[in-house]
Amino acid sequence: MNKIIIGNLEACDLPDLGIKDLHVRIDTGAKTSALHVDNLKRIKVGRRPYVAFDLHPDVYDLEQIVHCKAPVHDSRRIKSSNGEVEQRCVIETTLKLGEHEWPIELTLSNRQDMTYLMLLGREAMGDRVLVDPSESFLING
Repeated sequence: MNKIIIGNLEACDLPDLGIKDLHVRIDTGAKTSALHVDNLKRIKVGRRPYVAFDLHPDVYDLEQIVHCKAPVHDSRRIKSSNGEVEQRCVIETTLKLGEHEWPIELTLSNRQDMTYLMLLGREAMGDRVLVDPSESFLING
């Protein structure tokens, strides 16, 4: 399998959630991937647990809001970079990097103090990518 070479920052799509051109920080130090969301609510669709949340895909245009809904895949205790442990909802969604796409797990959290709305962790990268930390935006959409 040919591996995709990615930089420390990439633009990705999350087509299942209706999100395009989201800048994601590549984080080989993080096991799981995380997405910053607002107004996270647990809801039921039929009998199945779902989460509803809002996302501002453009950090420079906070008026732009994407309303998302996804089935809850799991709930996990996650240790954040500041050492705090919190219980987070996990969803499964499709990650699209250029012409490549595959399913990933995303934890939903409040990353409002972070520069990037999404971190792509090791589990999501799997054996698909090589990271060149000296470069950014190597993938062409």
